[in-house]
Amino acid sequence: MKDLQQTKGLLGALPPSETLGSLIKGMELARQGINVCMLSVGEPDFDTPEPVKRACAEAMASGQTKYTIPAGITELREACAEKFRRDGIATSMEQVVITPGGKFACAAAITALCGPQDEVILPVPYWVSHLHMISASGAKPVFVPTTPENNFELTEEDLRHYVTERTRLVVLCSPSNPTGAVCRRRTLEMLGEWALKKNFMILSDEVYEKLAYDPDRPHISIASLSEEVAEHTVTVNSFSKSYAMTGWRVGFLSAPLWLTRKIDALQTHFLANVTTFAQYGALKALRDCSADCERMKNAFAKRRDLFCGLLTRVPGLKFIRPSGAFYVFCDISSYGLGSTEFCDRLMDEAHIAAAPGCGFGADGFVRFSYACSEETLRTAAEALRIFCGNLPDRR
Repeated sequence: MKDLQQTKGLLGALPPSETLGSLIKGMELARQGINVCMLSVGEPDFDTPEPVKRACAEAMASGQTKYTIPAGITELREACAEKFRRDGIATSMEQVVITPGGKFACAAAITALCGPQDEVILPVPYWVSHLHMISASGAKPVFVPTTPENNFELTEEDLRHYVTERTRLVVLCSPSNPTGAVCRRRTLEMLGEWALKKNFMILSDEVYEKLAYDPDRPHISIASLSEEVAEHTVTVNSFSKSYAMTGWRVGFLSAPLWLTRKIDALQTHFLANVTTFAQYGALKALRDCSADCERMKNAFAKRRDLFCGLLTRVPGLKFIRPSGAFYVFCDISSYGLGSTEFCDRLMDEAHIAAAPGCGFGADGFVRFSYACSEETLRTAAEALRIFCGNLPDRR
C-alpha cells in the first residue's frame, strides 16, 4: 500500500523556517511569565501609520471588498511604477505586480523564471526563504561564500568561478537580511555587466531599501544602472518593513514585461489577488506617509548605534557594523558552539531570543534584530555580556 505521508512534490518537501524556533520558544516562555528579550524577529515594533489604517477602513466602508485583477488595482500599480521611476528604474504600470508581501514576490519571480536544469547563484549568508524558494522551483542553488571583510558582497572572481551556461538567476538582497550590509555601487555595476555579458537575470530583493543609514553607503537599485540592466532584473519591494505593515501582506515588483506576464499568471492561479482593501491602505502609504518612514528610519538608526556600541563590550563577539535593515550579524565562532546550541542556551540561560546563523547558511553566526525598544536592547546586551563572559573563549 502506498504511503500517503511520503510526498513527492517539490512544494510538499519544504521544511519549516529554521529561524522560527527561537521565536516559538520565546513566546512559550513569555506565556509562563518569563521576560524574554525578543531579538529574533524581523518586524518593526511601530504601529502602522494611522492614515493607512483609515484609508483601509474607508475602502471597506465604500465597498472595496470584491476581486481585483490579479496584478492589483490600477491606482496602486501606477503609484508603484512612479516610485520605481523616481528611483531611476525604467518601468511601466504594466510591468508591476502587487503581491501578498515581498516574500511571495520573490517566490513568484523565482518559480516563474527557474526550473530543473537551471542554476541560481545564492550568496552566503542568504535569507532563509530564498533558498527554499529556489528548491521549490526545481532549480539548483549554487552557494557562493562571502566575507565580512568584503561587506558580504560577491566579487568578480566569484562570478568567474560560479557562473555557467546554466546560470539563470543571481539573488541579491540589499540592504541585507541577515547581515544588514548595503551593496556598494561598484559591486552592482560589476554584477550588471556580468548579467548582460552572460545573459542571466538578477533578483534584487529591496524590501529594506528605506532603512539605509549611512550617507557613504546609500541604497542603490541595480535596475537603475541602465535600461539594459533593468531588462535583466526583477526588483522586489514591500510595505512591510518601511511602513510597519508586516501583517498587511502587500508587496510589489517590477520586471521585464515578458516575465511580469508569467508572474501574473502564476499569481492568478495560486492567489487571485491581494486583499482589496489592503491595497488601498498601501496606496495611502506610498502617497502620503514618507514622513512616517523617515521617523522610523531615524529611530532604527539610533538603535543601531546604541546596540552596536553595547555589543563591543561582549567578550569574544565579533561583528561588522551594519549599514541598513535592522539586524546585526555576529560571529560567535570563538565560543566553539554551533549557532543552534548557542541560541538554545542563550534562551534558556539569558532569556534572549536570537536567530541561529545555520538558517542563513552561516553556522558560526547569530542574527540579532534591533527592531525593539532601547530598553530591551540595553537589557539584552547586558544579559548577553554576562552569558558570553561565562562561555569558554576558544580564540
